[in-house]
Amino acid sequence: MFFCFFVVTLQPIYFYQSTIMNHRNVNETLQRNVAVMAAHTEKEDAMMPATGAPLPSVEDVKRIVQIAKTIIFTDYFHRRQADERMRQYIIGVNMEELYELLCRQIACGLQFCTECQGDDVEETAQQMALDFINQLPEIKRLLYTDVEAMFDNDPAAQTYGEVIFSYPVVNTMTHYRVAHALHSMQIPILPRIITEQAHSSTGIDIHPGAEIGDHFAIDHGTGVVIGETCIIGSHVTLYQGVTLGAKSFKYDAEGNMLNVPRHPIIEDYVTVYSNASILGRITIGHHSVVGGNIWVVNDVPPYSRLQQSKAVDLSFQGGLGI
Repeated sequence: MFFCFFVVTLQPIYFYQSTIMNHRNVNETLQRNVAVMAAHTEKEDAMMPATGAPLPSVEDVKRIVQIAKTIIFTDYFHRRQADERMRQYIIGVNMEELYELLCRQIACGLQFCTECQGDDVEETAQQMALDFINQLPEIKRLLYTDVEAMFDNDPAAQTYGEVIFSYPVVNTMTHYRVAHALHSMQIPILPRIITEQAHSSTGIDIHPGAEIGDHFAIDHGTGVVIGETCIIGSHVTLYQGVTLGAKSFKYDAEGNMLNVPRHPIIEDYVTVYSNASILGRITIGHHSVVGGNIWVVNDVPPYSRLQQSKAVDLSFQGGLGI
């Protein structure tokens, strides 16, 4: 009886001491690593803008695209309004929020522009925000042509609403056309954040610097890559897995990579089928069709039809020949 009582009474004491030691170890470990992580490293300082102002907010940039999408497709992403005055009110509220967010995030992004140092950043950001808003009607026009192109190219699409609500190309092109407008205004950081958000959600990777005409369609879309210096005409259709990329890179005398035109030019009314790779500063002539799984590194004249050789049937019987 005495032995049992002795064991029982020691267990709470041992547990209490162990808990104190464990907490002390946790605190020491946390404090030591907090001190290490809080100290600025040389690489960290080298990668940060020197201004010390707040950096862009990824969530706020995401909200910018959401608001732009609501303004452009108002009846689809907000309760439908038959009264035009109410419609104007809803768009007006969204436009004010868009302007405020743009002003803040553009100002944050301009820290990464060395040529902008010393300027009145807030005033510059406000003017750039207004310049972007002036481009919204054209962005809307282009996006509705993209919806039309996708609907016309896909017999599975039953309505335009189905395309707008559910097709990844609409989400991707909304991000791209917003980002391209900002990129054309030479606003740093924000365009890449925007297009990479679409890339993460759809698997379609379009650099904001690429130039894409109206009535652009991407069917399925996963794995499509469009490089920075691509020029794509009107009424162009791509299928999944298409790469419009660079074949090689040029360097200056010091070994630094040059940002020169290095991606394809795709003229009007071209269709590129799945998993084709078109590389380098070449031109695919208008009204051409590029078949699937083809590697193209030379110019293609208009009205061409490119396809790979037919597969050869090398069937074996009974395992022979393997």
